[in-house]
Amino acid sequence: MRDLNAPVPELADASTELRAAIDRCGYYPDVVSDSLAVAVAGEPIRAFVLQHEPTFDRDEVRRHITILALTPTRLIVGHTDEHAADDLIRAPYASTSTEAIPLQRVNAVVVNRVVPNPAGYSSNGSDPAAATGEVVLTIGWGMVNRVDLEPAVCADPNCEADHGFTGSVAADDISLRISAAVDGADGIQQVLDFSTALSAATAAR
Repeated sequence: MRDLNAPVPELADASTELRAAIDRCGYYPDVVSDSLAVAVAGEPIRAFVLQHEPTFDRDEVRRHITILALTPTRLIVGHTDEHAADDLIRAPYASTSTEAIPLQRVNAVVVNRVVPNPAGYSSNGSDPAAATGEVVLTIGWGMVNRVDLEPAVCADPNCEADHGFTGSVAADDISLRISAAVDGADGIQQVLDFSTALSAATAAR
């Protein structure tokens, strides 16, 4: 059984590994790297997640890349999209955005895992990445709150009165879904490692 109280080891600088991952992705690597460098501002990168996903726009494929990077003081979120030529820009172009969130502002790190054949899972012998079918990482820092509403009901099944609505508010600034079928075991391992590093960083703030 894994020791939940074991200290998390200090992570090495993963800046070189992130650049190599961006290069392997092949999606405007210099544009993506230069945009990210502005937000990172020279800090070492302790962990990262890179997700490259295509979207379909009528008969064309548009690509999108999301990068989450953890520095000693901040969570960096980067997005890059590609666009077709339009009335303002006559050639195809890319748009990038980055956000740097101080770790003290991160108030929710939610990890949802789907584990096929859970009866065969063993914390001593199973590889968590290989045994996981899907991971959804949701991070909240107070910029976006999701409100889920549903009609309120009472315990009387014959009651026809209007009880208004009930609901909940959840932080949902970014949600990233990594699937073993699409991203492979390496993608699952990457998001699990990142989640562990981010949870440790926010716990130690």
